[in-house]
Amino acid sequence: MESLRNFYPEIEPFKTEFLKVSDIHTIYVEQCGNPNGRPVIFLHGGPGGGIHSDYRRYFDPNHYRIVLFDQRGAGRSTPAAELRENSTWDLVSDIEKIRTYLGIKNWIVFGGSWGSTLALSYAETHPDKVKGLILRGIFLCRPSEIKWFYQFGASEIFPDVWESYSSFIPEAERGDYVTAYYKRLTDPNADVRLAAAKIWSKWEAATSRLIVDMKAIDAFDDPTFALQFARIECHYFTNNAFFKTDNYLIENVAKIRHIPTVIVQGRYDVVCPARSAWDLHRAFPEAELHIIADSGHAASEPGTRSKLIEMSDRFRIY
Repeated sequence: MESLRNFYPEIEPFKTEFLKVSDIHTIYVEQCGNPNGRPVIFLHGGPGGGIHSDYRRYFDPNHYRIVLFDQRGAGRSTPAAELRENSTWDLVSDIEKIRTYLGIKNWIVFGGSWGSTLALSYAETHPDKVKGLILRGIFLCRPSEIKWFYQFGASEIFPDVWESYSSFIPEAERGDYVTAYYKRLTDPNADVRLAAAKIWSKWEAATSRLIVDMKAIDAFDDPTFALQFARIECHYFTNNAFFKTDNYLIENVAKIRHIPTVIVQGRYDVVCPARSAWDLHRAFPEAELHIIADSGHAASEPGTRSKLIEMSDRFRIY
């Protein structure tokens, strides 16, 4: 039986800074590992999720120059939970600004969940800047995926948690939960916004692992984090992730089929079901697909974590 890989040791950044990317937004950027190493950028989920110290630990710090940043309105970036000038294409532009600012010619792009959406969006826009893609928990942000998780589908697997999510919305508005939550997440009353944000966020936290982790759910109770996560997610989903079509990433995948790519997908991922990873793989057969038999959505689940570290080690050749 193959032994599972664990995280690389904890590591602190060798540089942290704030980069002003618009009149409104300033983003937090950190670098870890080898300053002269192969550049890799980590794209966090959500949108609105922010980075965590464990995200540094998927990469060999002796080989990689590891770049992480909090996307607009998330984590330590300011202003927190801001929706103005916050779109997929703003984030793609920010990634390019970071690359140029750091003097990086090209890099490996690593992203999971919403991070996979953003990684694909960036790669399809700037394919010449991407040497490799490591993708996890594929999310193409199609209307069918939003409906599955926020309207009907995942609700049948987690009916106990769904009851809290659904009962917060008056029955007359339950035909479109995303719109109903967006109304409350942008309400002038701060108490209304926070109440909606906590329920929205905890729904995702409770469904993200094969085995429910109460500590992970409790982390979503933090008011600042809940507002960042829920407001920004709902903003993107209300706006079709700012894509021109409902299947934009698949329709433009020909632009990146030459890029070495690996997909790591939990078999029992309820947040981003394996259908999306399979659809991407069918449109992009050159991408190597690994379905992890005993994982849900979270990157830190043992099987998924191990495979991601294995793949980041393999991508040292690019």
